[in-house]
Amino acid sequence: MSANLVELAPRLLELGTATLYEASGIDCDLDCRLRPAWSGARLAGAALPVRTGPADNLALHLALEQAAPGEVLVVDACGLACGYWGEVLTAAAEQRGVVGLVIDGGVRDVEQLAARGFPTFSRAVSVRRTIKHDPGSVGAAIVVAGRQVERGDAVVADADGVVVIPRALVTQVVDAALVRVAKEEGYLREIRAGASTVDLLALREADAEPPRG
Repeated sequence: MSANLVELAPRLLELGTATLYEASGIDCDLDCRLRPAWSGARLAGAALPVRTGPADNLALHLALEQAAPGEVLVVDACGLACGYWGEVLTAAAEQRGVVGLVIDGGVRDVEQLAARGFPTFSRAVSVRRTIKHDPGSVGAAIVVAGRQVERGDAVVADADGVVVIPRALVTQVVDAALVRVAKEEGYLREIRAGASTVDLLALREADAEPPRG
């Protein structure tokens, strides 16, 4: 993972997916059906894209041989509810310094994943077995849950969802997100002082009837 993203990861977590998404001005959100496998999971790191074969997790084992510390496996697993990932792969990932998993597919052993504190986001939780025949792809750009992901893109996931920000835009998006946070903090102060959101957001004008004639 680039030094810049290592430094920015805590700030990305602090800002959160909702703020980063709005500040980005781009469609960087992954399918909202990708959810935390355990309550409280959150992650930020650099994407390592992985594509598996249907109900086949060989590519995940191969990916861990190539993963760098600070990376997040972002996996197109065909959206299938199979147990592509569990405690054994988690232990291997931790040894490599991998900071989390986002998978358009299923995982299992979620109690063990939670006990280890390994952030995992998936479409399903499933005990269904997988095979190990198709090497898939590791590191090449892929489409995951509706968005293109390239190696080194910033991945942030929390209770609100998952976003992937192109690496060339990360600093720009963080700066815009900080401006947005400051603006929203101002709104909160004014609301505590009795202001209406309708007035704060100039919604009376937006809701006004257009002139007739």
